[in-house]
Amino acid sequence: MLDINELKFDENGLIPAVVVDAYSKKVLTVAYMNKESLRISMEKGCTCFYSRSRQELWLKGETSGNYQHIVSITADCDNDALTVVVEKDGPACHTGSDSCFTKEVWHSQELNEFSLEGLYALLEGRKKEMPEGSYTTYLFSKGRDKILKKVGEESTEVIIGGKADDKAETIYEIADLAYHLMVLMVDMGISVKDVQKELASRHIIDHKVKQEKMTK
Repeated sequence: MLDINELKFDENGLIPAVVVDAYSKKVLTVAYMNKESLRISMEKGCTCFYSRSRQELWLKGETSGNYQHIVSITADCDNDALTVVVEKDGPACHTGSDSCFTKEVWHSQELNEFSLEGLYALLEGRKKEMPEGSYTTYLFSKGRDKILKKVGEESTEVIIGGKADDKAETIYEIADLAYHLMVLMVDMGISVKDVQKELASRHIIDHKVKQEKMTK
């Protein structure tokens, strides 16, 4: 574990901190810490920064309620920058936006950014707008039973692909299954974060079970 005295603060005693959402992995904001705010962050388990404009410490969420609970703090290879992974209680930006980074400057025409959150948002839009000619619209219009039937069918296809040891086919069918599962999630109001939290809790349990087995 790196000692904070090994970190390289700049001439003003500050170090940049890139705050990242623990679930979406989205960059939420970039702020600055000094030794005192870093110590407070570690003691409280919530982000505390140093305001360069006000020249004072500020605990994120103290006035807004949008606290950022720290999962981990990691230094870069030169010890002069930090990434702070957090679980947030609300928007990271003072504008009310989920992230401070919302203004696109450039986007590749060849490479597409993909995320489960982005797909979920797309499916939510389909359910709300119900555009004609969309397969997703068709599923939502047919209702829960139809969606569940497709989940069952795609699960069977995954089993068939896996049993045949056909990697390409199994990947294809897993993608189909994941899509239909997310349609079900949107239909039931289950968010990606809900599932991530459940998986995270199981990871902790699994880790404890392994430790118990090793000590017996």
